[in-house]
Amino acid sequence: MSRQRDEGERERIPPPVIRRRIASGRGAMEQPNASQDGDASLTVRFWIALALTGVATGLLGDFLMWVLAVFERAAFHYQTGSYQNAVAAVSGLRRVVSLSIAGVVGAVGWYLIRRLLRHDRAEIDDALWRGDGHLSFRRSILTSVLSEVVIGMGASIGREAAPKLMGGASGSTVARWFNLTPAQRRLLVACGGGAGLAAVYNVPIGGALFTAEVLYGSLSLPVVLPALACTLIATFTGWIYLPGGATYTDVPRYHFSASLMVWSVLAGLVMGLLAVLYVRIIGFASHHRASGATIFWMMPLVFVGVGVIGIWYPQLFGNGKDMAHEAFLGVGSVWLLLALFALKPVVTAFTLGSGAGGGVFTPFLSTGAVLGGFLGVVWSYLWPGTPVGAYALVGAAALLGASMQAPLAGLVLVLELTHGGFDIAVPMITATVLATLLVRQIDGYSMYSARLPSHAEGA
Repeated sequence: MSRQRDEGERERIPPPVIRRRIASGRGAMEQPNASQDGDASLTVRFWIALALTGVATGLLGDFLMWVLAVFERAAFHYQTGSYQNAVAAVSGLRRVVSLSIAGVVGAVGWYLIRRLLRHDRAEIDDALWRGDGHLSFRRSILTSVLSEVVIGMGASIGREAAPKLMGGASGSTVARWFNLTPAQRRLLVACGGGAGLAAVYNVPIGGALFTAEVLYGSLSLPVVLPALACTLIATFTGWIYLPGGATYTDVPRYHFSASLMVWSVLAGLVMGLLAVLYVRIIGFASHHRASGATIFWMMPLVFVGVGVIGIWYPQLFGNGKDMAHEAFLGVGSVWLLLALFALKPVVTAFTLGSGAGGGVFTPFLSTGAVLGGFLGVVWSYLWPGTPVGAYALVGAAALLGASMQAPLAGLVLVLELTHGGFDIAVPMITATVLATLLVRQIDGYSMYSARLPSHAEGA
């Protein structure tokens, strides 16, 4: 027994089936990432709770994407294909009217939610990083549904915040049912949050990395293993309604080139500097968002303004998915790419500042894609031969990884979302590492930490 306590051998819960050490006598958990469970013990009860959380997250992801589809169809007759093409097919007046209605509905809805449920917690990042993982299911579901409603009608924010929040709220609820410890609850909520992202985008590996790298802050085996299991269950469950293929289809297989490699070094520095600026803008807008009765005039006014801009740039409606897709395919003039990269962060920031609740994942990814495409077109005049779509993939990974301060998650998410880019992984990694390092040295905030409420605000 004394021998087992040497060398820092730690108790594992549940204990391993084979108790006897190997012939060398070295401990099984000396590998750093494979250490003991810690406070969040991976008990049988925890695994059952995790499975239920994964199923609930997948079903809720289906429900929220169904709500989104209903309002996309009602507002712009959109069913399949390109959402931005559906927006472009309706009149400019209809675009403005749709966003105007969304502004009024959103203002009334969020005012009532924040006033009547002001003591309920519905900020998953804050609950994990500063709190005990408790989330209010009723406030979470109401704000999530409302978010998808206004996005379906054209609001320029990301759709992923709602399933991410509902995954976390599911974990919090299940943890209460199973009477899990506070540490187990935090891990379960983090797993649910990453699983929500994974289910709606069909990115189980990226979702697990998002859980570990962003939400929980550890890539140890006792974190990665349940994170991956939860994203697997949620993604598989999500296939009941959601498609199982890549989010961005038909992206060509781009090949490595010396031109792309040199460009990636320069682009990584540019992406890092712009990530600092964009994150700061999002942080400012989130902190100064309209509150109280101010939301009744601020949100409709901002939404109308975005609708007017959308007469000329329908790509700005919604989360920007099609904007990124066209950049990955190499579609778009240099002036269009320039306009979109300049406008998308601004309209997203104004939308959040108006009091709307939503995500920034796809807006940042799409901004990186069109910025990469724009810089790639300019670079091609100096060193031609590389397709514009390759530059867009590198730009998306670099800006996303830097803005999340999670380079592994950013890279894997772009690879999974497109099912491509593996041949240009070296330039993607180069740009992402440089951009993330620059953000870390200059500022350090991510697009999630910058949005945390002040200590006085709470949830």
